[in-house]
Amino acid sequence: MFSFFSSGGQGKNEPSSFSSSAPAEFEPIEPPVSSPGPAGHQPPPLDFSKLQESHEKEGISGIANNLFTQVVLSNPYFAAGGGLMLLGTGLALARQGVVRASGLIYRQLLVDLEIPSKDKSYMWFLEWMSQYKNRSSRHLSVETNFIQHDNGAVSTKFSLVPGPGNHLIKYKGAFMLIKRERSGKLLDMTSGTPFETVTLTTLYRDRFLFNELLTEAKTMALKSQEGKTVIYTSWGPEWRPFGQPKKKRTIGSVILDKGIKEEILLDVKDFLKSGKWYFDRGIPYRRGYLLYGPPGSGKTSFIQALAGELDYNICILNLSEANLTDDRLNHLMNHIPERSLLLLEDIDAAFNKRSQTDESGFKSGVTFSGLLNALDGVASSEETITFMTTNHPERLDPAILRPGRIDYRVLIDNASSHQIEEMFLRFYEGETEKAKEFVAKAAELNVPISTAQLQGLFVYNKNDPDSALSMVETLKTPNHVF
Repeated sequence: MFSFFSSGGQGKNEPSSFSSSAPAEFEPIEPPVSSPGPAGHQPPPLDFSKLQESHEKEGISGIANNLFTQVVLSNPYFAAGGGLMLLGTGLALARQGVVRASGLIYRQLLVDLEIPSKDKSYMWFLEWMSQYKNRSSRHLSVETNFIQHDNGAVSTKFSLVPGPGNHLIKYKGAFMLIKRERSGKLLDMTSGTPFETVTLTTLYRDRFLFNELLTEAKTMALKSQEGKTVIYTSWGPEWRPFGQPKKKRTIGSVILDKGIKEEILLDVKDFLKSGKWYFDRGIPYRRGYLLYGPPGSGKTSFIQALAGELDYNICILNLSEANLTDDRLNHLMNHIPERSLLLLEDIDAAFNKRSQTDESGFKSGVTFSGLLNALDGVASSEETITFMTTNHPERLDPAILRPGRIDYRVLIDNASSHQIEEMFLRFYEGETEKAKEFVAKAAELNVPISTAQLQGLFVYNKNDPDSALSMVETLKTPNHVF
């Protein structure tokens, strides 16, 4: 056997680290130890004796407090930042819970009603709120009504309505938050004004008050128009009131030749009650009237009086409008407000031939075929009464005079002897002899006299029939100025 030796300082022989004469001995391998916590500390073990003492002294609450102190407060991980992480997570969860809870409460306890500016009830509500006393408003807008009277006088009325912002009202014991918002990006293309909404918010249990409030606003709006005729004009693709509603004109205030107004009135009333008859026979339920005659003979005045007699409004459409197209004309005629007469004045000025040129003094986006289709085409409206007026019926194309487009034609001519006498007696009641004398003098002039001329003479001499008799010669000049 061989042995390895190394020589040392005192000549002693020392065995090397390896020897074949004896088996090698190895150190036992220790199991891996988990890495210590922050700053080299291990989590403290639970002290069950303290838990027992806490249970004996304070019961279950004592155990909970002692356990929280040992596990959380004495935990080095909590002290090193883990506790802050847990605390932040808890706060985030709590915030999310509060948001969801508030949303749930809002959905269960509150209710909203949105009124867009394109809805009819929008202006009704603003007008109602401007006159409502139990409201708190810090944001107001002004609406100015400018009225020019026939005598040239001008009257202006200012109305302060709720402006954009928040308002609070108390309606029948319930508080309502009113929020008027104006969009900075969306515009109403018909008027160029920003798109607006009004939102009403109240308790869910008071939601039935919304219907009562809107009904009250509608009643107030219609009451302001009661006994009056509303004149509508086209504004973009919709009809809008033009000026203030006019006081209804009585049918007796318009004096036509014998039997004319009575026959027209009878025909219109018969049409209005014949809807079922038309539908049963598959006939389009619409009727067109043409009133023709010289200027100043009372055509438009009669239509206004007829509307008052029927309790209808009037929609005036100008066919010579530059921005009016076939599509827009069709849309307007199919969306006429309820209980309204459609009036197309001076239709000969818009279309006297099938072509239109700048030299004719007009230029419209509406074509002649577009007008014919709007009157009785496939897309034409139902349940409409259309009145057309013209001073020159001979200029009208035969196509527009066809039945279905114009069903009733009547001449409204210059004043007859009957009309002159009736008008004189209307201005000067009881003056029968002077009326006959006035008729005789007017006949001697041997010139056509319009009802507009007679009205001007009688208005100038309101309470003096003798002066009217003495000034009968002025009727020779159609445009005489008093």
